[in-house]
Amino acid sequence: MSKNKYLFPLIVMASLFFMFGFITTMNNSMIDFLKDAFNLNDVEKQLPNSFFYGAYALSIPVGFLINRIGYKYGVLSGLALVAVGFFLCIPMVALGYIPFLGAVAVFAIGVVILQVAANPYVNALGSPETAASRLTLTNALNSVATVIAPIFVSMLIVNDSNDPKAVQSPFGIIGVITVVILVIMFFLKLPEIKDDENGATGAKKVYKDSAFKYTHVWLGSLAIFFYMGIEIGIPSFFADYTERLGFEFTSQNRIDLLKYYWGGLMVGRLVGIFVLQKFTARQILTLCAVGGAVLVAASLAIGASASTIALWLFLGTGLFHSIMWPTIYNLALEDLGPLAKVASGVIATSVIGAAILMPVMGTIQTATGSVVAAISCLFIYYLYLIFFSTKGSKIR
Repeated sequence: MSKNKYLFPLIVMASLFFMFGFITTMNNSMIDFLKDAFNLNDVEKQLPNSFFYGAYALSIPVGFLINRIGYKYGVLSGLALVAVGFFLCIPMVALGYIPFLGAVAVFAIGVVILQVAANPYVNALGSPETAASRLTLTNALNSVATVIAPIFVSMLIVNDSNDPKAVQSPFGIIGVITVVILVIMFFLKLPEIKDDENGATGAKKVYKDSAFKYTHVWLGSLAIFFYMGIEIGIPSFFADYTERLGFEFTSQNRIDLLKYYWGGLMVGRLVGIFVLQKFTARQILTLCAVGGAVLVAASLAIGASASTIALWLFLGTGLFHSIMWPTIYNLALEDLGPLAKVASGVIATSVIGAAILMPVMGTIQTATGSVVAAISCLFIYYLYLIFFSTKGSKIR
């Protein structure tokens, strides 16, 4: 298949990255609003993350499903569940917090299917040497969505009355838009990637009989697990951290400030498209993990004496977090050929890291009475990513 024939499916996949980037960030941006609307404690307010990211536990069976039905029907199934989930939220939010979270879980499963289908498809649309750059390109559009989503939440959902029913109209709009995309996608023709197209040369490559036998897949999966704690940990504990720094922000103020964090991810991914053509994914992942850890450490160190600088250092971590996902994903899928679809399911399962690590960090915060103790968990996550980039990704 020529490079020109790859362009259209790449654009289609990029639009899907925008969609699940928007939904993921919107879900995270609503934490403060839901806490006030339903009178939640520090652990309960993290449950939207648990319900949303917990759906990624289904990623392995989803990987087998996509291997059977193909990328296009996988995408259509995902879009259908996203639409149903958002429409279900409209009546469920009026019934209470748990029913609402049940509806969130439905559209979360749809996002899981989209994620598992889209990542290996983009990875396979061209040369393996530029796969990380392509994933970064599609993730850049994902980042555009992460900047828009907090603004969407701030303008259309957050209100002075803290009425949870405020989500009904905006969620209905998203559901309708998803149905429109579903109909368009149904009539589009997406080329299937043949197994032998994954090789860079004409030589026949020999693969193991199962993706589960590749150590770097499992280590990469664990890297995604910890990465989710890093990416979601910053915005999830931002509100409490700003209070510790002495700022008296409203929920809307904090949501507005978080756009700079997500904006850092967007800028970093745009730059990463070109950087990853000159440096290896391993080099960039190592640099990003070290850089993120340094910024968090500096923010915690000067928080008491220079709160404004500490605030911006904390938000600035988004720049280093920006291309962690595509580099980890690319390294974990390396040399897998026809096993990439199932391996993608294995790797995507670890997105449940956000569902597990956020409540754990919230529990640590509650037990110690210190948000700094919770945020300090990030250093463990950064250390593992450094291990994966320098050693774990090389194990075959």
